[in-house]
Amino acid sequence: MERRLSAASRRSAPSPIQQLSHLAQRVGAVNLAEGFPDFPAPLHVKAAAAAAIAADLNQYRHVQGICDILAETVKRDHGLDVDPLTDFVICCGQSEAFAAAIFASIIDQGDEVLLFDPAYETYETCIELARGVPVYVQLDPPSWTLNEDKFLKSFTSRTKAVVLNSYFPHNPTGKVFSKEELLIIAQACQKMDCFAITDEVYEYITYDENKHISLASLPGMQERTIITSSLSKTYSVTGWRIGWACAAASIASAIRNIHVKLTDSAPAPFQEAALIALTSTPDYYKSLKKDYEGRRDFILQLLRDFGFHITFKPQGSVFVFAELPRSWQLSDIDFVTTLIKDAGVAAVPGRGFFHRCCDGESYHHRYVRFAFCKGDDTLKAAALNMRKLAGRGGMGITGRREDQTEFTSP
Repeated sequence: MERRLSAASRRSAPSPIQQLSHLAQRVGAVNLAEGFPDFPAPLHVKAAAAAAIAADLNQYRHVQGICDILAETVKRDHGLDVDPLTDFVICCGQSEAFAAAIFASIIDQGDEVLLFDPAYETYETCIELARGVPVYVQLDPPSWTLNEDKFLKSFTSRTKAVVLNSYFPHNPTGKVFSKEELLIIAQACQKMDCFAITDEVYEYITYDENKHISLASLPGMQERTIITSSLSKTYSVTGWRIGWACAAASIASAIRNIHVKLTDSAPAPFQEAALIALTSTPDYYKSLKKDYEGRRDFILQLLRDFGFHITFKPQGSVFVFAELPRSWQLSDIDFVTTLIKDAGVAAVPGRGFFHRCCDGESYHHRYVRFAFCKGDDTLKAAALNMRKLAGRGGMGITGRREDQTEFTSP
């Protein structure tokens, strides 16, 4: 019966992340591939979930208090006036919020959606399932800058939406768009009368002097922007699947109708826990940023010592997108496979984030993504294994000798 499967399902092959994660599991590799924390979630958040389960809050449920808190938050952080009763939809994670937003905004076969490349892989599948056409706009390495001319030339009469794919900050590169770049995007959306769909899950994880700016906060953009986000990254609960969409009432209503038909409601006890998470003190967010900044700097030093030439320091998110040195005669897949087998460390080949319209670019097989949202023991184990491989001359790398390399704890 395989031939009876839909064309969309046949196009949706396992990703390089999934395939190499399976290899990593088989050999017991240290996992720097997947972007989930392996350290505990905050105690006060876990306690709230446990209390909700014990109180039998385990059935279909909509916790309006989440919307009330979020409305206060976007007003405080971004100056947005929203109605908590009509402008939010609680979903099963950002992924469902994004999918429902796409299904709500892409209503005709052949509608085009602009995405910035490299891009997180989930977006393309959602667009294609909605019968839309993904159109990729290349960002220019090594700093992943927006090329205004390329961007504006990508619009056609069929363009329905622009997706800012994890650009607050960006997965996989860790770039934070400048206000000037965001203004270019905002002005184009207004001129072409397009939706903007943003993924803002990393809004609290930015580094140095970089700050998150919500596209909806720019002039003329609130009415046409659909914000999607979640608890997952900020509170280290990627498996709880609590996310949301925020949009003008008529758009939110369409998203809500789709959400109800897809999943009915998000997990009830974790919605209750969201009330506690979302009211965390300012010190929590300062500590989160400081801790991740230390982990970022640790992994950057590790990669430099291993032989990488780091040309772009992540401005946010939990990833480093590192280019393989030209002297290494390896593709991204060859490098990651060897790293897993010979060093017991898993990363992600970068080609999975680049897309077919841009396959001619030589650099697409030269990047590797490393996740640093890991505990101290995990990062130290990865460093030890990679130092040993470099000391053996693995991959033609000499690197620093193990007894010469000192790493400070993240």
